[in-house]
Amino acid sequence: MDYDYKFGNTFYNYYNDLGIESKEYDILAPEQSQDRQPGFEYLMVPRPVFDNPNYIGTGKLKDKVAIITGGDSGLGRAAAVAFAKEGAKLVIPYYDEHIDAEETKEYINALGGECILLSGDISDRKFCKKIVDTAIQNFGKINILVNNAGVQYQQDSLECISDEQFDRTMKVNIYGMFYLTKEALPYMKSGDSIINLSSVTTFYGDPQLIDYVTTKGAIVGFTRALARNLALKNIRVNAIAPGFFWTPLQPACWVKEKIPSLGANAAMARGANPYELAPTFVFLASDDSSYVTGQVLHNNGGEVMG
Repeated sequence: MDYDYKFGNTFYNYYNDLGIESKEYDILAPEQSQDRQPGFEYLMVPRPVFDNPNYIGTGKLKDKVAIITGGDSGLGRAAAVAFAKEGAKLVIPYYDEHIDAEETKEYINALGGECILLSGDISDRKFCKKIVDTAIQNFGKINILVNNAGVQYQQDSLECISDEQFDRTMKVNIYGMFYLTKEALPYMKSGDSIINLSSVTTFYGDPQLIDYVTTKGAIVGFTRALARNLALKNIRVNAIAPGFFWTPLQPACWVKEKIPSLGANAAMARGANPYELAPTFVFLASDDSSYVTGQVLHNNGGEVMG
């Protein structure tokens, strides 16, 4: 089976490729899985589309410095590329996806941007301090913090979630965000922005992602409380609740048979590629959202409304 990675060929009908007539929905990917968290973008078929060539930066983030956790791939990579197009300098902490990270840096450099990569575990407070220290030592400031990195494990019931899995999910998705935000805040000033990644699953309660949903719900509470706490300092705090986007998180989480149907429950009856979320990151990071704080922006194709 041949795949066209060219931008614009976002969807293809897997069933037509197999000679089966089906028009129920178009899919982003056929069955596939990866046996580790987080997953590798370079192994995905087809590769996610992270950049819209029609998106032209206008300097909305000129000379700003952004930290984007998990910016090596997936939604973080899409945010990093869009930020670079808007003139931001980037610090990208990632776990151990070295090939993906180097691809992202190479792409950003080709755009004329500046990007520093840091490999480590954000659930380690010392690594979070290193991230902030690196940003300050190299760029002298921090204007934007995107808490994007996370892990997600599929389990059929609460009884199937081990103590080790629960602990890992909490530490990466919640502790990492808490540690890094606490380290970065002393360097953030009026007009700066914090963006946290929640999930559509928080708002309908996915039964196979109990621990993940718990963390993503906590992120909504953290966002709202911190937004009120920082409002008079004019540091804005918002969250994004994505629906199904084709990122390494998906094949690293779900059984392979579920991959073709992900996104089909949305009103638009499809999933999305990361480039479709990039403008939302830019909006929340820039002065375009100067009167927006404590909000959760829903980019889910109508899977959850209201």
